[in-house]
Amino acid sequence: MDSPDDSAIPPRRGALRLGAGLALLGTGATATAQNVPAGGAPAPGAAAQPPQDPRSAYARPPFPKQEQPRPGLTNKMTPRPDHGERSYRGAGKLLGRKALITGGDSGIGRAAAIAYAREGADVAIGYLPAEEEDAREVVQLIRAEGRKAVTLPGDIRSEAFCRQMVEEAVRQLGGLDILVNNAAFQQARDSLAEITTEDFDASFKTNVYAMFWITKAALPHLKPGAVIINTASINAYDPSPEISDYAATKAAITSFTKSWSRQLTPKGIRINAVAPGPYWTPLQPSCGQKMERLTNFGGDTPMGRPGQPAEIAPLYVLLADPASPFTSGDIFGSTGGKPQG
Repeated sequence: MDSPDDSAIPPRRGALRLGAGLALLGTGATATAQNVPAGGAPAPGAAAQPPQDPRSAYARPPFPKQEQPRPGLTNKMTPRPDHGERSYRGAGKLLGRKALITGGDSGIGRAAAIAYAREGADVAIGYLPAEEEDAREVVQLIRAEGRKAVTLPGDIRSEAFCRQMVEEAVRQLGGLDILVNNAAFQQARDSLAEITTEDFDASFKTNVYAMFWITKAALPHLKPGAVIINTASINAYDPSPEISDYAATKAAITSFTKSWSRQLTPKGIRINAVAPGPYWTPLQPSCGQKMERLTNFGGDTPMGRPGQPAEIAPLYVLLADPASPFTSGDIFGSTGGKPQG
């Protein structure tokens, strides 16, 4: 649910566990994955890994030309994104927690789902029915950690579905402690004249209205100690001209996060947002970027490459971790060195 989307289809994001027969990650898998069992501690006798230059930790552009219909699938991307399937190691930071992640099938949402499961949380993921292939992989990964996985396919541009999704997540998980509003719709257009009312509506319904509906539905179930994490974007501060409607929705998310914090923090509910820079997810090749920009995606960052979802998952863990009780109302960037404005 948290990738780009059509006027008829909302977006997405997800997770997946590397089991036998699952394709290996694309070029650029980090050195930390060497001699490290998925989700576990380093193998006995494993040599310590020296610090790695972050510029060369993952694949750098140019990338091959590629295009997918919305909402896009992980397995069709070259290189395949890394969500931490083999490298993320949990430490019990979220043991017993119950999380709902929209767009949890791929991209950043998938990386968060993997990390949460390995930290001990049960996880429900929202996604589009067209993303079932990605969602099945995420479920496999969550269950491999001995955690409960709940699938909630549907269109979050429907207020009724948003309410239903929250209620079903609460019912199947037995409560709700962590809400991650991550699903998103993005589309590249050369000019303002090319953005239709339907396009504009899809952007705001998916990115802003759904966040509002889902958060409102979740509030009666959130007790002191609960956490809400919204996914904003560097575009809230430094908007790209080709995705002006998407950038406007992300600016709204940052504003809502700060405003809602002043309401919810006094009640013991923390709320923060993550504002990523360019990240390599199915959002990009499925109409999220123009082809000429996609081949050099992330190349304009000081890091010289886009981020991989595995690199931002620890930030979502940090914000959900009860060991960060004083953190609320803040926006956290992960931009490869690009200033947030």
